[in-house]
Amino acid sequence: MQTATVAAPKKGTDLLQTRQHFEILDGLRGIAAIVVVIFHFMEIVYSDYSKNFAGHGFLAVDFFFCLSGFVIAYAYDGRIEKMGIAEFVKSRLIRLHPLVLLGSVLGLLTFFFDPFAATAPDYSLGKVALVFLTSILLVPYPVMPDRYFNLFGINAPAWSLFWEYVANIVYASILWRLNKKVLLAIAIVAGAWLAYVGFRAGNVMGGWGKDSFWDGAARISYSFTAGMLIYRYNIRIKNKLGFVGLSILLLAALLMPWFKLNWLAELLVVIFYFPLLVALGVGSKLSSRTQGICSFSGKISYPLYMTHYAVMWAFANYYHQYKPDTATLAWVISISTIVLIGIAYIAMVLYDVPLRKYLTAKRKLNK
Repeated sequence: MQTATVAAPKKGTDLLQTRQHFEILDGLRGIAAIVVVIFHFMEIVYSDYSKNFAGHGFLAVDFFFCLSGFVIAYAYDGRIEKMGIAEFVKSRLIRLHPLVLLGSVLGLLTFFFDPFAATAPDYSLGKVALVFLTSILLVPYPVMPDRYFNLFGINAPAWSLFWEYVANIVYASILWRLNKKVLLAIAIVAGAWLAYVGFRAGNVMGGWGKDSFWDGAARISYSFTAGMLIYRYNIRIKNKLGFVGLSILLLAALLMPWFKLNWLAELLVVIFYFPLLVALGVGSKLSSRTQGICSFSGKISYPLYMTHYAVMWAFANYYHQYKPDTATLAWVISISTIVLIGIAYIAMVLYDVPLRKYLTAKRKLNK
């Protein structure tokens, strides 16, 4: 096992220029996003997570947070001082918010036009309008009891984007200024907080709803800081695992069985295993044979994550109404996952990429 440094930004780099992607890390993000989709289907079928083969799929969010901490530190540590908070926030809004908007619109359409809903939505238009407004503004508003008081009732996965935004603002305000020893101390405290959360709840799943709101803060606090530390300590573990090997290691965590001390197993994965995978991903080389798959996986990861949940409430109504057998469910979930990947690709090509290019070009013209 060897370590090497990750190159810092060169002086004179265009402050609005995006730095290179780590293609394997991008590809792993796509694998994790697909598992999240399957997890959301399966948790509707099996409320007992110990019976769900993808019962730990929610840990993909902690993997996302760790990746984000690494990527943000790598991309901005050397230029945010000159760039300033305002420009940093603009960069992140252009990168993230178009799909926040699309996910909210799709969720609203499904809310009104769910073909499997037994009754019409029991909410006033004013309340629905407020739920939609808070969703597009990414302001938590957990007021829908029939949707388990999700922070964002019409697009549930947006809860992690809320915490992502919080972490980005804290990074731009404070974290980039701190040396790695202080960051390490923060990570240790955050890890202890996460351990308490896991022990108390019996898992590290929280953060998405009203009753577990602050659990999300514990999850992002540790994993985002851990990702930053991988960059700050220049950790790159050279290996020949490649995209396929690292995907298998990631799936081993996301699809691991349920344990008696389940919260402890999840905690160990989040605290040690995911940072290790990120360090391995930084140090691994992408094979030409898997480059296309890895590239596609990375490109559809965020669109898939932000658009898929519009289908989940409809699937829940379908499942409870028709009670399909196991074989039928296998077909429905498999085909639906493929369709959702296709929708994510279309959303990326026809909406997200063109809009981000337009906003970026307009921003540069105004400089």
